[in-house]
Amino acid sequence: MSSTPRPARPASLPRRTGRRLRRALGARHEPLARPVDRARARAWLSAVLGAVLAVALAAGGALLLYRSTAPQAATDRVRLHQVDAVVRSAPDSAALATSRFAGGYSTRIDVDAAWTTPDGTPHLGTVQAPRSTVTGSHIPIWVDPDGDVSAPPADRAALAVSAACTGAGALFTALALLALALRLRLHALDRRAQAAWTADWARLEPLWSGRAGHRHED
Repeated sequence: MSSTPRPARPASLPRRTGRRLRRALGARHEPLARPVDRARARAWLSAVLGAVLAVALAAGGALLLYRSTAPQAATDRVRLHQVDAVVRSAPDSAALATSRFAGGYSTRIDVDAAWTTPDGTPHLGTVQAPRSTVTGSHIPIWVDPDGDVSAPPADRAALAVSAACTGAGALFTALALLALALRLRLHALDRRAQAAWTADWARLEPLWSGRAGHRHED
């Protein structure tokens, strides 16, 4: 009973990675390996190391960004206070319909309101409210120690998401640049290999085909 030889199984990813690493460092003895092959391995190794460095820098930058903005947000949460403002006057429906077509499709409007700070000081001013707000409505607002309207303090989740998005954007940009640099480098190495192969073929083809001997006899 004849046995058919099994095809060789491809090497595993760690083994292929180790092989390329040894080739890039010149530690793998390959008699048939050309200098351009080692240069190609070094290009891949540089790209992998650059990607690892980019991940580390992006993660570190995102963490530093979060840690630099978190203390200010914590200070704002202590300094600012949320109070209820009573709407004193709001635009009627006709005015809202006109402003919607004339001024865009914003979901918020300016209304006159009154509020009282935690120390009991009354204040009057203009605040942002939903379009559906009517006179006498209560809307929560944030005020500073002087009682003036302020933007709400950022919470930790929003700061973490913002820092993560910034880090991810920087990482994507770095990886895109690395991929472009690797592609250009490999393309240059392919052109070099093709030029070397053409030169070697032009030198060896007459000897291999026997045309060099005919030329010599002529």
